[in-house]
Amino acid sequence: MRKQIAAANWKMNLTLQQADALVNELLATPHNLGENQQAVFGVPFPYLISVKNKLDGKKNVFVAAQNCYDKKSGAYTGEVSAEMLQSIGVDYVILGHSERREYFNESNAMLAAKVNICFEYGLKPIFCCGEPLAIREAGTENSFVETQLKESLFHLTAEQLTGFVIAYEPIWAIGTGKTASNEQAQQMHAHIRGVFAKQYGDTVADSISILYGGSVKANNAKDIFGQPDVDGGLVGGASLVATDFATIINSLK
Repeated sequence: MRKQIAAANWKMNLTLQQADALVNELLATPHNLGENQQAVFGVPFPYLISVKNKLDGKKNVFVAAQNCYDKKSGAYTGEVSAEMLQSIGVDYVILGHSERREYFNESNAMLAAKVNICFEYGLKPIFCCGEPLAIREAGTENSFVETQLKESLFHLTAEQLTGFVIAYEPIWAIGTGKTASNEQAQQMHAHIRGVFAKQYGDTVADSISILYGGSVKANNAKDIFGQPDVDGGLVGGASLVATDFATIINSLK
């Protein structure tokens, strides 16, 4: 059974004191994780060690960096390498978030290099893909997302992609209050799984966890996660409220 994952993406929010308080409150809020379920906390770089220490020993709970650089080391002031993240025990790295693609011009080729370096250092990518509003309105979202996947991931082996994590982000639904309908979410998730099935076979495709990332909230998570090809969510704003994120965790299949 593929993993069902509730992943929090704090983005550029919270002071250290606020981050500590949020984690403490969440740990004190009732939530349950089954054997096939995980909670992942994508926190800003300065808080990774602190949050990891707070979560140490907790079952099926992991920490993610929100990005890493595509080079091993060198004169890249301000960047953070995969080796640095490995050295502090980070588990996951969010790659290719729509904000990174839009604001920092991250290309599919750059993301392919980032995926490679994560594998080299034993980090698990949460690879984001998704279409902007203009592409959705033109009806070409399937081919757009397929190109993102092919150009960044199709150089990988079947072994590397077994158990991989994808996050589908309808960009038009991020921070807008809009949410793709359950049918729209399921359609794209099924399409993504089909893209991998065609290239790598059903066994690999069925092992990939595909998360929905577009205004997931406590009051809609259960319905979204209930779709057959939706394996959880990459959660932004709602992950900053302990009771809301606990409800989202409890909404996993």
